[in-house]
Amino acid sequence: MIPPKSNHEKAFIDKVILNFKYLNTNNMDDVVKLDCMVKGIDHFINQAWKGNTKKSRISKHSKQWWLDECSQALNNYRNSRSLENWKNFKKVIKNVKRLYFNDKTRRSPIKERAVMRCFGYRQFLFSFSFIF
Repeated sequence: MIPPKSNHEKAFIDKVILNFKYLNTNNMDDVVKLDCMVKGIDHFINQAWKGNTKKSRISKHSKQWWLDECSQALNNYRNSRSLENWKNFKKVIKNVKRLYFNDKTRRSPIKERAVMRCFGYRQFLFSFSFIF
């Protein structure tokens, strides 16, 4: 897995683009040469992927919204154990969650339905209880 908007993602994209720049397509006059080039593309994309992914185990406790900046803020807090770093960690988590769930609901044509799917029907109804 390559975390979105991370240095690993940028390095992966840069490496693939660099390999495409040096790809020689001059003598593509038969199927064998085309097949060889396609295998080469497959090889360098796989190498870039393997070099920039990190292994992760998905469990029921995994968070889809967790980014590298969350890990960095958590590590800062763990190293110092200061109240300031704890507040910063909580602020980062709050902002990342907000961005993630706003993006989730914005993509859906029916926003209420997406919110119900993300949070469950009961919480969805509870969020509107202050109106009544």
